[in-house]
Amino acid sequence: MNISQLEILAAIARSGSFSDAALKLDISQSAASRAIASLEAELGVPLLVRGRFGARLTLIGERIMAHTDQILDLREQIDYEVNLEKGLYGSQLRIASFRSAATHLLPAIIAHFCQRFPRVEVSLSEHDPAGVERSLRAGDADIGLVPLPRSEEFCAWEIARDEYVVLLPHSVGYVPPEITWSDLAQHDFILLNYAECTSAVRNHWATWGQPLRVAYLIKEDSTIVSMVAEGLGAAILPRLAAMPIPDGIQVRSLPVPLERVIGAATLGNAPHPPSVQAFLEVLQNQPQSKNP
Repeated sequence: MNISQLEILAAIARSGSFSDAALKLDISQSAASRAIASLEAELGVPLLVRGRFGARLTLIGERIMAHTDQILDLREQIDYEVNLEKGLYGSQLRIASFRSAATHLLPAIIAHFCQRFPRVEVSLSEHDPAGVERSLRAGDADIGLVPLPRSEEFCAWEIARDEYVVLLPHSVGYVPPEITWSDLAQHDFILLNYAECTSAVRNHWATWGQPLRVAYLIKEDSTIVSMVAEGLGAAILPRLAAMPIPDGIQVRSLPVPLERVIGAATLGNAPHPPSVQAFLEVLQNQPQSKNP
């Protein structure tokens, strides 16, 4: 028994005809007939009933066909892995990401990828989301991690969700686990001077008809965390952006939850090299997390 015989059996079973199967497989009808006759002689059972209306599986042929489909599927997987490995030999993967995802999400994923595909040279660069997009457009990065959604020029896959949290200084005293909009209205806030995060927070407040008092706009999220720790105000940050959070800061969820969706993106009209396909496969097999 060989793979070729099983492929011919499967083609005949699907088409119901020796001639149609032979045409599909680009072999002669006599070659298809010889292959099936040889397989039946080896197994000692008839697999097909031939007649004027074509060919159909016998009862034992149907049972054997179920296993044949599994064998052929496994053969396809073997071919995929082999071709992937050949394409990955000596290749590279260039990843661009915004800082908090690069710090808290990517290291474990890259380590897993490198264990599975050790022949791929991986590089990682950090940019703001707009910079990640520019790198993809310029061909300087193969895949990028960005907040979603993005424009239609990119293909994107969600990989994680990151909750926006309220950071409150110890100096304000004990804050109950569940805070209200009225509680938040008592504080001045330190926000990121970064369009997407700041816009998300402002829009969330506006959606619920709440005032938002802003004391500072700061470029670096680590600076914001330090300022909260010193009692200079409260903050709203995605949890990943706030990590590591000092012990003196109280962390609370918003009265109405707000999340940042994190995705992996590629340039939509660019063909994916094998290294990108392999990395996407690793990403898709990672368990998603609502709150990393």
